[in-house]
Amino acid sequence: MNMNWTQVYAAIWRQQTSTLRPVKAIDPITLDALIGMDRQKAELVKNTERFLAHKPANNALLWGARGTGKSSLVKAMLNAYKVEGLRLIEVFKGDLYNLPYIVDGIRGLPQRFIIYCDDFSFEANESSYMALKTVLEGSIEQPPENVLLYATSNRRHLLPEYMKDNLDSKLIDGELHYSDAVEEKIALSDRFGLWLSFYQANMDGYLDIVDSYFPDYRGDKNVLHEAAKMFAMSRASKSGRTAKQFYNYYAETGL
Repeated sequence: MNMNWTQVYAAIWRQQTSTLRPVKAIDPITLDALIGMDRQKAELVKNTERFLAHKPANNALLWGARGTGKSSLVKAMLNAYKVEGLRLIEVFKGDLYNLPYIVDGIRGLPQRFIIYCDDFSFEANESSYMALKTVLEGSIEQPPENVLLYATSNRRHLLPEYMKDNLDSKLIDGELHYSDAVEEKIALSDRFGLWLSFYQANMDGYLDIVDSYFPDYRGDKNVLHEAAKMFAMSRASKSGRTAKQFYNYYAETGL
């Protein structure tokens, strides 16, 4: 993979060609534009800054309700720190078995790489996650010092858990010993040292996000907020994504 990482800030793995494609139009989202996630921002900023300073840092799992800004936070991290050498490589879930090859191409480079995987959860018959061990824990070779994995998921336990898996769990001397099946399912999540949870905003939080999209609005705020509430009710969601969709619609049609 011949990539000039001094000029390329982000890339996407394309399975069909087995290459990294440079991203020319990076989503411009900034940390300041993300409303209602101060704790999550602070934690991921601290972890990323430690990574950039060549200090111990953790792979991060951002999990929670849909549309709550998990992916936006990862992209905003790139925009905040790309000048300091941070780079982002997006790998789709089904292509994770290519990770060892991707990592081989960037191991030892002066830049610091975040491998980013969105919608990071697996069904019982999927096995592509097994390749993650190279990045998360290494094998006979230590994991690369300049690579971390930031993943987003709608669920904390990345593999499905079934009631029958718990049948072989036992309580021994007051300590719970999980069955092998449950241990395997929990182990994948446990390999992420940083867990950040995201929840759908309440109505006040949702309206704060709406207001951030209309900084120059000069009309009646009550009219704007009532329209935003109706829009949220029609989608049964008060997420940041819903607020952005409301803006996309009403910015053109007006209120």
